[in-house]
Amino acid sequence: MSADADRRYLTGALVLIVGFMTIEVVVGVLAQSLALISDAGHMLTDAMALVFALVAMRIAARPARGGFTYGLRRAEIVSAQVNGLTLLLLALYFVYEGIHRLIQPPEVEGLYVAVTGVAGIAVNIVATWLVSKANRSSLNVEGAFQHLLNDLFAFIGTTAAGLVVWLTGWARADAISALLVAALMVKAGWGLVRDSGRVFMEAAPAGLDPDEVGARTAALEHVVEVHDLHIWEVTSGYPALSAHILVRPEAVCHDVRADVEHMLHDQYGIEHLTLQVDHAPAKRNDAEPRPHCPDPHGRTHTADLSGIAPGTA
Repeated sequence: MSADADRRYLTGALVLIVGFMTIEVVVGVLAQSLALISDAGHMLTDAMALVFALVAMRIAARPARGGFTYGLRRAEIVSAQVNGLTLLLLALYFVYEGIHRLIQPPEVEGLYVAVTGVAGIAVNIVATWLVSKANRSSLNVEGAFQHLLNDLFAFIGTTAAGLVVWLTGWARADAISALLVAALMVKAGWGLVRDSGRVFMEAAPAGLDPDEVGARTAALEHVVEVHDLHIWEVTSGYPALSAHILVRPEAVCHDVRADVEHMLHDQYGIEHLTLQVDHAPAKRNDAEPRPHCPDPHGRTHTADLSGIAPGTA
């Protein structure tokens, strides 16, 4: 999937969302429906997610230069963080307003709400389909997709609330629907903040255990020890790894490095690697081998050292 095709899909979804959001705000004010206005607020964050994704695509495509040795690939992570925080703040507002309307429900035009909700379902189905065709390995694109999917569920709830108000006159259904939308916003917002926060904190990608990687690397033929193992994400879908690997004195460092690279690529999909490969220190007078690094970072993964002959380097 090319970047140009991704941008076309996202732009199409953005035009749909912004156009319908404008209509929804007008109808929500006329019908005095918090459910419709909260849906419009959710659609605003959808639009922001799409705009940020489009901008981040262009920024991230710029080549590395100067002090930005990775380029600007983390632009999408910044936008995901901002988008997630915006979702959470809007959710707080709608929770406050929803509780207030549960206590003092206003008059709500249920028919307007139901009809607008049905139209919103149709618009969101098309927009969600467009974004689903883009590259969802990007945290930004996946975040926009999840926003639209949550908004689709919210419109289903809004339509149900409108029907209840229209058929029964129970206006509190509108406020309950708004609170459900707020819950969906909290879920989506927290997910974006959490996932982008992991990238900012340079944590290992979700589902990838550094201890397992270290143990499997140490278990390879000729490997004696693995330490200073670091795994992080430059941006979503771009894992990177660095490590210091000690090998047996008789081993060829280049061959071992190639074996490690193949294993990490085939089993974990890690392509961006920085490996320092050295021969393990020799034993002295049957004592423990000299430490290669006085203060290794993180856990040290070791293999059997019995085959290292005293006096070798």
